[in-house]
Amino acid sequence: MTTPEQYADLGEAAWRWVLDQVRWDDAGPWIPESVPHQDGPPEDRDGMHSGIGGLAHVLAEVRQARAWTEEESRLADAIATRIRSRLPAETGYSYFDGLVSHLGVLSALGADGSDAAIARLAELRGDDGWEQPWMEPPRFPPHTRVNDATLGTAGNLLGAVWAHRHGVPDATELAHRTADLLLAEGEPTEAGTNWPFVPARFTEAVRAERGDMQMPNWSHGLAGIAAALAVAGAELGRPELVDAARSGAEHLVTLGDTHDDGFVVPHVIPRDPDMDEVTYTWCHGPTGTSLLFTALEHAGVDAVAGETPAQWQRRCLHSLRTSGIPGRLRPGFWDNDGRCCGTAGVGDVVLDAWQRRGVADDLAFAQVLGDALVERALVDRDRACWRFTEHRNDDPLLPPGVGWMQGTAGIAAYLLRLARVLREGRTTPAVPRLDTWWNLPQS
Repeated sequence: MTTPEQYADLGEAAWRWVLDQVRWDDAGPWIPESVPHQDGPPEDRDGMHSGIGGLAHVLAEVRQARAWTEEESRLADAIATRIRSRLPAETGYSYFDGLVSHLGVLSALGADGSDAAIARLAELRGDDGWEQPWMEPPRFPPHTRVNDATLGTAGNLLGAVWAHRHGVPDATELAHRTADLLLAEGEPTEAGTNWPFVPARFTEAVRAERGDMQMPNWSHGLAGIAAALAVAGAELGRPELVDAARSGAEHLVTLGDTHDDGFVVPHVIPRDPDMDEVTYTWCHGPTGTSLLFTALEHAGVDAVAGETPAQWQRRCLHSLRTSGIPGRLRPGFWDNDGRCCGTAGVGDVVLDAWQRRGVADDLAFAQVLGDALVERALVDRDRACWRFTEHRNDDPLLPPGVGWMQGTAGIAAYLLRLARVLREGRTTPAVPRLDTWWNLPQS
């Protein structure tokens, strides 16, 4: 059995490897997406997904167990300085790499600047939402908007609600306005309400090309959008938002499979023949989708389709435990150990569940996931990293990633948290983040 000390030592070795990858130029620190690295900083050098912003979230976890070293303090200060310098001219909004990412980064570091991020987010908002420069004609109509929790309006709502909870000036007004925008994009169905990735008013051309495709889970679909409305309704005192979120959940559960006490929703609807019908990740599986049900619970919703939100959350977790992950049952089934699409992301949500409810199966599964990371680590003395696989490549081993969502940084944080929880128990503090704070134990 792996001990807490072994998890912690591997987490520290992984973090040491990440720190070795930090580069510096006249504009501050940056990290490569993977190693070996390119000649200069990547385009998204500042973001949470794969840039220096993600290191702030590791630093927040490290600080739960020990004081920062001088090297870590210098890095934290430099990240905050770099992010603040970007805010006046920032044109991206997303949770992955834009202004919402920056809100989470500054908060993780306990740094100033969230007021400037909110002001910039409000400045860039149009009458019906935010521009998406990457969605260009002819594939998309001009001024196409996006509803989802990672790139679009729901993510901006989560950021504004987070800032509202922390008393950031003007965040409350922005949260109300953003909630109104999202509410207006709902599409009635026989079972409830749907919010697609792209609102219907922009999708005629897209649907002609690709059909009425949906990605209904957390990152780009209904689960993340409904969760944003639920927490916004609870925090802003707006029951109509909670009602809308419940209606979204009522529709969502009609899309999934509830056999054998579980709940899984397809990755893509209609099914893409080149993909597994179901995945189990944070982004497109029951890991992320479970966050909807704790959001509804936080908002005081009693039932969805005849079951409590807590029961639906347990269904999601049951599906995770019985899915076969983290085993690599066949090529392409579970080829990623990161936070976005793999083992560490599942583990963090499972630890949230154990700290919230104390169900022994959750802690045991968190350790199964941790043991898979131990087994797959590439350890070189006091350094460690991971290589994911792409089974369709001639060489399936990918180069080791560095950052938070798809690399060693995010895995390091999970291992450090797992060690701390095993040592200190359910009541040890968990780091709240703008996309999961309601998933943690409620005081």
